[in-house]
Amino acid sequence: MSEDAAMARAAADGHLPIEKLEAMTAVCSLGLDMIVVPGDIACDSLAGVIADVMAIGMINSKTTGARLIPAAGKQVGDWVTLGGLFGEGPVMKVSTAGNAAFMRRGGRIPAPLQSLTN
Repeated sequence: MSEDAAMARAAADGHLPIEKLEAMTAVCSLGLDMIVVPGDIACDSLAGVIADVMAIGMINSKTTGARLIPAAGKQVGDWVTLGGLFGEGPVMKVSTAGNAAFMRRGGRIPAPLQSLTN
């Protein structure tokens, strides 16, 4: 998202929250790309976003990815310049809803076989 100035501005203005970006993944893209998140984000929250993107890919039979960038010392609403073609964007709010119990279950998620056909 940081690579697209219009999307970054829409996110900064509150019109494009991370939940909407996840929903858009289901119909038009391949995941969450270049999303800046707070540097102090909990591992469970980060894992929850990644699990959401993986679930979208599995149910839609497409390869998805989540390139999330924790920005050290930055909080929601701060603007981060990544440099060069990586652009710049706002630090996005990520839900802190408890998913720790789900993440503690452990397990292994194998690579999707769909990836062999892309």
